[in-house]
Amino acid sequence: MRDHAAPEGLTILPVRGLPDFRPGDDLAGALAQAAPWLQDGDVVVVTSKVFSKTEGRLVPAPTDPEERDALRRELVDAETERVLARRGRTLIVAGKLGIVQAAAGVDGSNVRRDELALLPADPDASAARLRADLRRLREVDVAVVVTDTMGRTWRVGQTDVAIGSAGLPVLHRYEGTHDAEGNELLVTEVALADELAAAADLVKGKLGGLPVAVVRGLNPVDDGSTARDLVRPVEDDLFSLGTEEAIAQGRREAVLLGAEDGFTDEPVDAAAVRRAAGAALAQPQSPVRFAWPHDPGRRDALLAAVAAEVDRRLGAPELVLAFATGSDLATGGAVRSFLVALAAEGLGARWTELSAAGVGVLRGAVDVPPGWRPVGVVVVGVPAEAPRPGPEGDPATGLVEW
Repeated sequence: MRDHAAPEGLTILPVRGLPDFRPGDDLAGALAQAAPWLQDGDVVVVTSKVFSKTEGRLVPAPTDPEERDALRRELVDAETERVLARRGRTLIVAGKLGIVQAAAGVDGSNVRRDELALLPADPDASAARLRADLRRLREVDVAVVVTDTMGRTWRVGQTDVAIGSAGLPVLHRYEGTHDAEGNELLVTEVALADELAAAADLVKGKLGGLPVAVVRGLNPVDDGSTARDLVRPVEDDLFSLGTEEAIAQGRREAVLLGAEDGFTDEPVDAAAVRRAAGAALAQPQSPVRFAWPHDPGRRDALLAAVAAEVDRRLGAPELVLAFATGSDLATGGAVRSFLVALAAEGLGARWTELSAAGVGVLRGAVDVPPGWRPVGVVVVGVPAEAPRPGPEGDPATGLVEW
């Protein structure tokens, strides 16, 4: 079997003189003019942002940072098929292309300040079209790789990987072959397209406005595969194994993120609060109701009304009122479930049970529905300090086994 290495070495050539592409521009024509030196066997590696621009995958965006970020989050939701991980505002998702990456590939870099870019709708098709157009314009047989930048599991930093390709084997499989020592290679397969993407990025960079590079010396043979073949099927995902163990560990280690150090000025994710409340109220005939004043003026007025009961020094950005509709014991369990769910969302919270005087003040400040009994308030925000795990408890001092 042929090795995937290039025994004579590789040359990576920058393609200079390309324009700042816009929707409808002729990418193949610009490449053919800027790189008349293309030859058979070359691999043309193109940053996906170029296809996002030429194929009209740009979305008008406000220039105000907060409004721009809000739109970006809406676009991420629209491009997401499944959320795989969440930490604060960072989302790792499986997008509509099946690719697992941060923010579904929605990006605001290397585009105008009033635009955001989505990934190409079909990067493999984009690669195939460019390959065919270059064959027509330059009469050369080249391969094409479309790249995007993303992180790697258990590794710090990002690298370019292939999200589209045409004209090369995306995987070089060694299963059943033997190394120089006679050892059989059982599962080794090299992600050739990803290695080409990463190699080309060493020439393209991120700041120089150079979105295309050519890798010469590999001379790949087309086997009909595409970058889509690099997406691991969900049923083969090893990290889906052990989910029950992970959930059990999370339950054992669940802690409440308090607010000893106060809150930051960062806005609270409304969806996270709704998810936490939904988790706390999931039980049938829940004995508690929550009221969340969104209007800043109304929230500040309520905080002022219960100022004697709530520590205003925390600078709470959000306030949730708790009302009991059942027994005190059941209500306490539901409130604690809410606090734990907020902690799972990365939000800090502090619960304050209202005194009789506080209940009276709150009844005078809001119209309490019949059957709802004010019991306390929860201040919610992004904690100023990361949670610090406490020392492990000694069962000998707190657990007696008979």
